[in-house]
Amino acid sequence: MRYFKQLKVWKRAHVLALDVYCATSNYPTAEKYGLTSQMRRSATSVPTNLAEGAARHSRADYARFIDIAVGSVTEIEYQLILSDDLGYLDSQRSTGLQRECREIRSMLLGLRSRVLTTDD
Repeated sequence: MRYFKQLKVWKRAHVLALDVYCATSNYPTAEKYGLTSQMRRSATSVPTNLAEGAARHSRADYARFIDIAVGSVTEIEYQLILSDDLGYLDSQRSTGLQRECREIRSMLLGLRSRVLTTDD
């Protein structure tokens, strides 16, 4: 297994988490414990699960943590759609972040495939 900080997908997921924190900083106060909190947890879940999975000794465990990261990035994509529809986030910014979510999801699926098929 590789050190997680060397993974391109981890780097992009980390930047996405930072972007989500920034994007949600102006959400309504009423959303502090709602959508804001949920989006931030989802966004940090992606790089966190990559880090934890990379530390696992079995490929199956690593793949399971990648699967969790895939679920979290898909969750963020929906939350961005919801934020846009509620008027909390500029449509252009939402669209860009959604695109990044899809690209990260694709990278995660590729990593999962490599983890399960590559001999170390």
